[in-house]
Amino acid sequence: MKRVHIPIGWLFIAPALVHLLLFVIGPIIFALYLSFHQWDVLKPDKPFIGWDNYHAVASDPYFWNAMKNSAVYALASVPLGMMAALAVAILVNQKLRAVTFFRTIYYLPAVSSGVAIAMVWMWVYWPERGLLSWSLAKMGGPGNINWLNDPLWAMPALIFMSIWTGLGPRMILFLAGLQGIPQALYEAAEVDGAGRWGSFRHITIPLLLPTSLFVLVTSSIGAFQIFTPVYMMTKGGPLRATDVVGYHIYTEAWRLFRMGRASSMSYILFVVILIVTIIQFKLVNRRMEDYSVG
Repeated sequence: MKRVHIPIGWLFIAPALVHLLLFVIGPIIFALYLSFHQWDVLKPDKPFIGWDNYHAVASDPYFWNAMKNSAVYALASVPLGMMAALAVAILVNQKLRAVTFFRTIYYLPAVSSGVAIAMVWMWVYWPERGLLSWSLAKMGGPGNINWLNDPLWAMPALIFMSIWTGLGPRMILFLAGLQGIPQALYEAAEVDGAGRWGSFRHITIPLLLPTSLFVLVTSSIGAFQIFTPVYMMTKGGPLRATDVVGYHIYTEAWRLFRMGRASSMSYILFVVILIVTIIQFKLVNRRMEDYSVG
């Protein structure tokens, strides 16, 4: 009988591979199956209905309102978060005392519980007695704004919080990119008479484009999938002002128990994220080609 030799490498990756198949690829395929069925948790019959779930979602104004809210959140939080992270990365890239301590402090939100962070920020946004309202009142500003229950301020409040919570991971990535830029380039630019802004514009930005692309894509995907802060802080309100796609899918699946329609929403969101990612790759690659030609 011929012996079968299994490469030792497969044994090392077997646990991760089994986890990937059971808990990632399996649910993705099953969700696709659900999206073509009228899969109601409370009903025994789950008939095949073809594209009806997708047609229903396409004509659902509440879903497209959630998609619009997600787009607004992503368009505001991602660029602002990237600019803040780059600024902090430049600061902690300096040779200063206790710089390691500050790097750790900035990264703490990334390793903290999302639920705990949301509860802290609920206290920050608490009207009148919250930290933000109290600080504004001390400075002579309005101290009675109901941040999370006002349709005008609820989304900006979530965006501002996301800049803080996403600061650590983005900062680490930008810091790695900055430390990979040869110092000789800055020295040569200084000899040629370039100032700090000139060096930043013509050296730092071009050489950080690959890092910026990675941060942009991952941040955009995360922004379209936001759920925990909305669930904890606003429940999609007020007046659906913060009803983002992730929370809308949760409501459809676990409150209305329409798993089939929720699965179709998930796949529509997947297509939207895929299109946004492709556009980002094309735009950044074109920018990188412009720099290389220049």
